[in-house]
Parts: sequence; C-alpha cells; structure tokens
Amino acid sequence: MNRPIDVIVSGVLCLDLLPQMEHVPLSALASPGKLFEVGSLSVSTGGAVSNTGLALHRLGLNVRLMALVSDDLIGRATLEFLSDRDPILTESVRVEKGRISSYTLILTPEKVDRLFLHCTGVNGSYTADSIDYALLERAKVFHLGYPPTLPRLYQKDGAELVRLMQRARATGAVTSMDMTLPDAGSASGRANWAEILAKTLPNTDIFIPSLEEALFMLRRADYTAWQQDMHQRISHSYLKGLTDELIRMGVAVAGVKLGALGLFVQTADEGRLGALASMGIDPQRWANAIVYQPAFAVNVAGTTGAGDAAYAGFLASMIRGGSPQDAARWACAVGACNVEAADATSAVQDWHNTEQRINSGWQHEQQLRDE
Repeated sequence: MNRPIDVIVSGVLCLDLLPQMEHVPLSALASPGKLFEVGSLSVSTGGAVSNTGLALHRLGLNVRLMALVSDDLIGRATLEFLSDRDPILTESVRVEKGRISSYTLILTPEKVDRLFLHCTGVNGSYTADSIDYALLERAKVFHLGYPPTLPRLYQKDGAELVRLMQRARATGAVTSMDMTLPDAGSASGRANWAEILAKTLPNTDIFIPSLEEALFMLRRADYTAWQQDMHQRISHSYLKGLTDELIRMGVAVAGVKLGALGLFVQTADEGRLGALASMGIDPQRWANAIVYQPAFAVNVAGTTGAGDAAYAGFLASMIRGGSPQDAARWACAVGACNVEAADATSAVQDWHNTEQRINSGWQHEQQLRDE
C-alpha cells in the first residue's frame, strides 16, 4: 500500500504559557500573599502532538496531527498557531464544542528544571475512538504521546490504551509511544504502569521514555531512592538491563532518554525488526544493536519539549534510512537544538542545518559511566 504520510502524531495537544522568570527565586512559589514581577509571556502550542509533530515538520517530514481541542479561546489560539506553520497540520485536529481546551503553565524560576501546572481539559475525553484509522492506513508511523495525561487511556489497567495500539498496529503503521512523568499523587501516578506497559508494549514497535518515566513505571524502588542523584546512579549495564526488559515485553526498538547524558538504545532481533521495514529501515542493519550517544554541548535556555524533539530526531532518521547510531545521533542533535530556546519548538532547525551542525565537530557533554 502506498503510504505518503511519514508520521501521524496523536495524543496530548495543549497551549503552553511560559512567563519569563529567571530572576524570580524558587522560594517565591511558596510565598502566598506576595507579588513577584515577571517578564514577557511566551505562548506556543505544547504537548507531544505539537512538540514532536512540529519538530518532525521542521525536519522536512510529511506530518499530520491528530488531537482534540475545544472551541474556546485557548482552542482557537492553538489551532491558529499550528495553522500558521502549515494549514495541513490542523486538518485532523477535532474541535469539541463546549469543553475546556488543555493548557500548561510552565514555570522556570532561577532557571531550575521546569515546573508544570497542567489542565487536562478536553484531553480527558480522548479514547481509542478519537483516531482516524483510515488515515493511519496511509502513514508509515503512528506516534502516540503522553498516555499518562490521557485519563481514559490508563483507566481500567490501560484497557483503552491497549485497544488503541492494537487497532493502530493493525493498519500496518509502525507504532511508537512516548510518555510523560505522572503526578505521583494523581490517579495517573497511582495506576499500575508496569501492568499497563506489559499489555501495551507487544503492540508498540518503538518505545523511548525518559529515565525518570522508565524508573517510575518499572523500577519504582530505584526511582524513590535515587530522587536527587538519579543520573549519577545509572550506568551502561543498568540501562542495558532496563532495555532488555522492554524488549522482552515486546518492543522492537527500546531506548531511554537521559537528558544531559544523552540517549541509550537497544534493538530486538531481525525477526522483530522486520515489522519496521515499511518505515524505511534495513532490519538486518538494525537488529541486535546497542547504542549509547552522549548529548551535544549547548547553552541551555530551557528544557521544555527537549525529549519530544529528541524523539522526532530519532524517528526522522529512521524514516530517512539511518542506522541505529545515526538515529541516536540525530535524536541528541535535535534535542540539543531544542534547549537553546525557552519554548518547545522554535530552536529546532531544518534537516540541512542540523546535519551541518552534526558534521561540524560538535562537542559532547559528559559521558555515561560504564559500570
């Protein structure tokens, strides 16, 4: 079947509001009754649908976005922002009248890592029936973003998420899924994610969560014990054990995003990789690979959407026929470009300029320890 669409990105779409507040002390967030002045407000679309989708679009891929918004002010602003990039991006975004559109307030006092205040809004009604499966039949890849903030998907031990990924894979599209870290005190944080993943990953071809997400869902004791120094505790062998587990659960390409430490990826055998041939890879070249790619050195302006951009770089390289090493390199390169701006998409460069930067002797950040 002819598949002219490279990637359909679905899941969470929202509007991101980022006040400039580098000069505001972190303690201000726990100071009721006081006024703290902030700077200009950056407004952009957010969530995996926007962050990954727009990065893929910037890299020159044929992308469609599939999500929900309402007809309120936030929903109209979301659609206008996307349409200004390319009107085709909003063709499969469904407007549900009378609901509240999703938004996220992103706080970065003293340039600490991001603090999120997120309103689920209309995304609370997102189900397996929110997908246009006929359109998926034209796509090489279906990428689902942020199931932990789509309540209908993780309820009842993830039955709806399992149904969605089964139906998506049945269209012939390669399936990919990205996560977000649940609020530990919320219903999402109390869900049994180890069980949900065990049911979902047999129908998921590519799965690259962040280190925090992977440990929260599969190694909760380590997540709890390592809160303050998680990235200092891990090693090559520890990550190999984690990706081994993901591959045993059914994934063809398993990875862990490591922030400033880069990306770790492992792949399954050639038989399992054969299901991904339709997206442009050589299964023999991709089989049984173990790749560690350190992050590229940059001046960080903000980390919003960095993991989403990295995932876009990874998928773009796969679709263009790259090797596992190429895909990991592209993931870290696009993620590095992303953090050079405060928002989630504006610093991502096109394919040509990103490739030139990769080939220019771009220096790396610190390395992952071996043991």
